[in-house]
Amino acid sequence: MKKFYRNKKILITGAAGTVGREIARQVSSFGPAELRLMDNNESEMFFLMEEYKNKNTYCFLGDIRDRDKLEKLSKDIDIIIHSAAFKHVILSEYNPFDVVQTNIIGVENVIKAATACNVKRLLFTSSDKAVNPTNVMGTSKLMGERLITAANALIKDSKTIFSSTRFGNVLGSRGSVVPLFMKQIRNGGPVTITDKKMTRFVMTIEEAARSVLQSVPIAKGGEVVVTPAFKSIYQSIGCKYPGIISQSQKSYISHKEKPLSKEELQRYLVKNSVLENYEECFCKGAD
Repeated sequence: MKKFYRNKKILITGAAGTVGREIARQVSSFGPAELRLMDNNESEMFFLMEEYKNKNTYCFLGDIRDRDKLEKLSKDIDIIIHSAAFKHVILSEYNPFDVVQTNIIGVENVIKAATACNVKRLLFTSSDKAVNPTNVMGTSKLMGERLITAANALIKDSKTIFSSTRFGNVLGSRGSVVPLFMKQIRNGGPVTITDKKMTRFVMTIEEAARSVLQSVPIAKGGEVVVTPAFKSIYQSIGCKYPGIISQSQKSYISHKEKPLSKEELQRYLVKNSVLENYEECFCKGAD
């Protein structure tokens, strides 16, 4: 992996965030030709600028809602790692229009900037919450994945490889629920979660960044790379469910699931009267 990133020009959006900062740290150790870091957090970008002083790393203030700025920063770039996003579930519920501007239109802006500048690879960092999402943040991440996949398939004459990667809750990251859980465990419990069937997949900051960097060289275009999930081990401690909001079942699609054969599909269509219902609706519409 170190050889892959050596002498490459790389742009990282959301570089002042927990994962973005760790990605920048790891990439910097690989000997890139140039590293461009972009974020709209002025204070954190100042600290990053001080940290990487006298190195081939350049820090820029900017927002992914600004397509012109993205295009300027994408010139002569080999790889874009797009980690800028709104990630807090509850805040996203209260600010859905802002989430659309950043997590969806922002992805579109990055795609267009990469295409205009002939960037070789663009990796979008997604979330496990994009699997059958039930909230604004997860839905926006799923839409981002779809945009990336569509860009790889539909943009003609594009030299860019577009791909996405997912990871779970990052231990110690800002805005993560994990610090809250740790505080509750230190106090002896209970741990407050919303559903008895809920499973949270967690990994360290270093593991999250490494999984992102490992996804770039293996990407072929249009796929969503799912990183290994790490379950945390807790002491025996009580759990409390204050206001269960759903009774949803596991919705993860496994590569081990057997696809339906033609005969099984036919039986399914007949059993559920799918074709008859469709025909009935069609005839009513014609009348």
